[in-house]
Amino acid sequence: MITQTIDINGIQYQVKIHFEKRKNSSVSIRRTNINIRIPYFLSQKEKTQRIQSMKYWAKKKILNNPECFKPETQKEYNDGEKILVGDEEYNLRIEFKEKKNISAKLQGQTIHLSISNHLTKKQQNKHISSLISRCIAKKRLPILQRKIEELNKQHFNQKIGKIYFKYNKSNWGSCSHANNINISTRLLFAPDDVLEYVCIHELAHLLEHNHSERYWTLVEKVMPDYKTKEQWLKEKKDICRF
Repeated sequence: MITQTIDINGIQYQVKIHFEKRKNSSVSIRRTNINIRIPYFLSQKEKTQRIQSMKYWAKKKILNNPECFKPETQKEYNDGEKILVGDEEYNLRIEFKEKKNISAKLQGQTIHLSISNHLTKKQQNKHISSLISRCIAKKRLPILQRKIEELNKQHFNQKIGKIYFKYNKSNWGSCSHANNINISTRLLFAPDDVLEYVCIHELAHLLEHNHSERYWTLVEKVMPDYKTKEQWLKEKKDICRF
């Protein structure tokens, strides 16, 4: 693999070029990078031509829809900040100390964080985000469990494994073959009906482990307006995060 960079409207995108045992070339765009996959057996001239062609395609795609591919901005946190989750407000207290480890505890409605001064600002914010998420998720997990159990009893009546909040940015939820249900902590910021939709979405996988027509019929039967929740999730995917 080789790595290059490309400037698009003043934003630097990392281009990762993979040479693989494959017949066709492909390109995909992510929030942080562009991935190009090329057959390893091509001549150097063919490789160069395909890389240039795919970089041009990716640049055109990003320019046509810049908001869709805009890199995520990292949220910064301040001592004394207030965080609203549902109908609950939390106070954030952050101490930066000369130590290597980090820690967090929730006392009442106050989240106490102890963060290492030896980390970069980016690393500090990443750890703070994760710790806030875990503190609030731990407190609100019983509420989530009751919600999923009630929805299952009302509409699906299937055996459920374990239920978790998961610090996950790649999806909103998942259902394993052991019937364990994971819900992303990003949904702590979502309206109740959107969270309910994601719970229904995962519960439906207890009956259909796919996204077939039968699966979507199950979802629609329980929540006829589920498409409005899907649209909300698409529009707010960068907002619903710590």
